[in-house]
Amino acid sequence: MASGFSLKDQLFNAGKTRYLAGLFAGADAGFDAERFEAQVMAQLPELELKERITWIAEVLAGQLPDALPEAAPVILRALPPTLDPAKTDDDFGDFIFAPLGELVAAHAMEDHPELGLDLLEDITQRFSMEWAVRPFLNRWPELTLARMEAWAGHKNYHVRRLVSEGTRPRLPWGQAVGLAPGEALPLLDRLHGDSTRYVTRSVANHLNDITKKNPDLVLDRLSAWRAAGRQDKGELDWMAAHALRRLVKAGHPGAMTMLGFDPEAPVEAAVEIAGEARIGGALEFAVTLDAPQRQPVLVDYIIHFQRPGGKVSPKVHKLKQAVINGAPLTLKKKHKLKGDATTFRLVPGAHRLELQVNGRICAAAEFDLLG
Repeated sequence: MASGFSLKDQLFNAGKTRYLAGLFAGADAGFDAERFEAQVMAQLPELELKERITWIAEVLAGQLPDALPEAAPVILRALPPTLDPAKTDDDFGDFIFAPLGELVAAHAMEDHPELGLDLLEDITQRFSMEWAVRPFLNRWPELTLARMEAWAGHKNYHVRRLVSEGTRPRLPWGQAVGLAPGEALPLLDRLHGDSTRYVTRSVANHLNDITKKNPDLVLDRLSAWRAAGRQDKGELDWMAAHALRRLVKAGHPGAMTMLGFDPEAPVEAAVEIAGEARIGGALEFAVTLDAPQRQPVLVDYIIHFQRPGGKVSPKVHKLKQAVINGAPLTLKKKHKLKGDATTFRLVPGAHRLELQVNGRICAAAEFDLLG
């Protein structure tokens, strides 16, 4: 990410505000676009990203009818055309429409939940309403889950994805929901066979969330989906790997077996560190693996970093998915040791490198990280 880059300024700025104002001015002759822009921009620069969403929603609500049934037609008329239906992935939409979801949730919650869900169905085809639908799940769980049953068969894949993404147990930036882990699995049963990667990635992320509390539930569901045969095998294999990534990092034997890697495989391993490891440079090492017979292997490496105060923080990294087939397998890696990272500061001192093969620690080496 370039120095000076600001996500909040890229997503919410004067140009985006003017665009939204123009849409609503075109939908309602009484909408004062200039006043809207001036009010928003008077405070926008000093706000963080989520605060900007809330602020734009508040200013917008100030020019719309208080009652949602009167405001809803204006919102619908202001919406641009739906996102490109020819795409099947990576089409999240324009963040400038996120305030519409917050506005709807605020004005629909007590008296007009059905209308609010109608509006989210339309808006999510322009920008994902995964955050806005979560208050509905908490206030009106039965109503919202019933609506999601219908959405799971919607012709637009953005609406179908909202079902999985909106019910995720650990949605980033999202309000916590009161659903029990696995309560939305009947919905995922319908969605796992979807033809679009945008939906199946969401299903996999949802399962990955569940693995934090109930790994066996996820493994059982993936097994059931394999037996059902509703999804293309290659896509279901991809979904399983993506859904089990948390467990793979932890070396979970059931996850390894599910992905076709024997956690008890008789693999001999050695790791050798080359040269010095210095902050701002790289940790270079070579790995040698051998087995008495053909053996698929999933190889990760773990660096145990020193932290300020004497604590140690292990970080798991992917190395290689390969097959040992009649001869020793050699892998090499150069792990960059960034000295200017803002999220994880490196500390000089004794460190440890471990090699994890099919979920088991098979080799290790010590090294000093130099400043």
